[in-house]
Amino acid sequence: MKATWYGILCILIILTVFLFMQGEAVMAMELKSMAFNNGEYIPRKYTGQAQDISPGLTWTGIPEQTKGFVLICDDPDAPVGTWVHWVVYDIPQGINSLAEDIPKIASLPSGIKQGKNDFGNTGYGGPMPPPGKPHRYFFKLYALDTELDLGPHLTKQEVLNRIQAHIIDQAQLMGLYKR
Repeated sequence: MKATWYGILCILIILTVFLFMQGEAVMAMELKSMAFNNGEYIPRKYTGQAQDISPGLTWTGIPEQTKGFVLICDDPDAPVGTWVHWVVYDIPQGINSLAEDIPKIASLPSGIKQGKNDFGNTGYGGPMPPPGKPHRYFFKLYALDTELDLGPHLTKQEVLNRIQAHIIDQAQLMGLYKR
């Protein structure tokens, strides 16, 4: 019995080394903010109670075959169901960050597009939950195997419908906020 487990362990180690040497074992994609850490409270300046500016974000561990990205921020704890705060798409492959305070316009000079949030506006709309328990805000980054070249003002669902078959990796950052 010990010999069988030892043999299985050796095979797994050899397979892992082989995959690493082939470039298949890559670091998982990771999304971070300069404003808050995963699971921590989002600073007030990024909310509807203050400046309502988008937080700066960076990502690493990008799959080699990535051609573009989509970023969506939503709040699943909203009383009316999941509330969409930000839809960003047509993010080119060579970009691995979004600066703080992205202008709230449909098309940025870099080609990045912003869709409609559930406030009915284009661009970022920060947390503004009703008073009470903390809400969770999920920033979800999708790496895609294709360039999208979509029009401006799309909704979260319209973008998700177009990327479903093209997602090769994703990363998530969750921040909290309460009033």
